[in-house]
Amino acid sequence: MNPMPPKPLRECKVRGCRELTRDGYCPTHADGKQQEAKYYNNHVRDKQSTSFYKSREWKQTRQLVLMRDNYLCQSCLKQNRVVPADMVHHKIELKQDWGKRLDLNNLESLCNSCHNKVHGKRGS
Repeated sequence: MNPMPPKPLRECKVRGCRELTRDGYCPTHADGKQQEAKYYNNHVRDKQSTSFYKSREWKQTRQLVLMRDNYLCQSCLKQNRVVPADMVHHKIELKQDWGKRLDLNNLESLCNSCHNKVHGKRGS
């Protein structure tokens, strides 16, 4: 199997920060994001979900979905906008149907903004 090419450089996800990174957040902002993720995993998600999102099977499936969707936000594409995807979203959430957690038809690539809009509408 050929090794995956490195992710392209993009600006840090923090508004106004112009630092380029492959991981979403520059070194200056990465620590704050990691703390936020730790809090979310420890206080919001259940242990089963947290463990799942750290698993090799999820990371491999997530990568497949991003590649399938050409690393583009599918919601933005429907509006004729080309925006890089940062997330892979479960259309039917884990807590609703655990069996669909790795179903490629239940997953779509979204940008952070669209992902937040989806969850904001449902209040979850």
